[in-house]
Amino acid sequence: MRILVALGGNALLRRGQPPDADVQRANAMGAVRALAPLAAGHELIITHGNGPQVGVLAVQSAADPGLSRPYPFDTLGAQTQGMIGYWLLQALQNALPGTQVVSLLTQTLVSAVDPAFDDPTKFVGQVYEQDEAEKLAAEHGWTVRRDGRFWRRVVPSPRPQRVVETRLIHQLVRGGAVVVCAGGGGVPVVRNDVGRLEGVEAVIDKDLTGALLAESLEVDAFLILTDVPEVMRHHGTPRQEPIRHTTPYELRAQRFPAGSMGPKVDAVCGFVERTGDMAAIGALDRCADILEGASGTIVTPGATWPLTSTL
Repeated sequence: MRILVALGGNALLRRGQPPDADVQRANAMGAVRALAPLAAGHELIITHGNGPQVGVLAVQSAADPGLSRPYPFDTLGAQTQGMIGYWLLQALQNALPGTQVVSLLTQTLVSAVDPAFDDPTKFVGQVYEQDEAEKLAAEHGWTVRRDGRFWRRVVPSPRPQRVVETRLIHQLVRGGAVVVCAGGGGVPVVRNDVGRLEGVEAVIDKDLTGALLAESLEVDAFLILTDVPEVMRHHGTPRQEPIRHTTPYELRAQRFPAGSMGPKVDAVCGFVERTGDMAAIGALDRCADILEGASGTIVTPGATWPLTSTL
């Protein structure tokens, strides 16, 4: 099978952990231990989030007295791609000796007139108490919103149109490489008035980019791996229950938060609707079980998985 895995940013930096390099490197090694069996038996493409990491770099940039202005978010996104890509690349090379592994700096095209630029919703960076979040917002011109019981910065998150390096990724996968790409949803770029690419101030949802790339690469399974075992119906209420096998129609009938589970549900449903293949949301450490149909929220056209002819 050809599988595209989208790792959540929290897979590399969990809530409450300090954003130190050694902490995130250890988490990257743990993620690779879970993914290595997939890479050994299938073609594997890995994308990853960068919300916590790009937020840390944004704070550092805003506080640097040597800069006349902070680095823009496209540049910060490229920095996180290099940093996280390096950690995953090295861990994969150590876990899969003899396998070619590539970490590719990737751009994602968005529309310059996307309405998301006027309505920031994408959470980035660490969590704060409300008073501290509002103070930082006043100091740096941020927009902040509630994220659970904490507060976080939010930035525009336009919908991805195309991963610029799609053809190159396809060539690398066909050549037998494990490819790490489209980190943080890809560096957000637009076509300017003369048709040239240029970066914009945004963070693209990595799950929506993952679905777009999975479709373009004609993968057999698209897995969004995070820190929850399943999507919950009636989440946060006494009627809460896990959703196991479902269809895009059934899943879209539920309501999910726009800043967290909503884009994940949108991504897997859109992929299945457009391709007829399998997508799932589940826990990173259960990724092999997800492929076997024993874990996660699995989305297919007929709510049936596995298909004997596919596995």
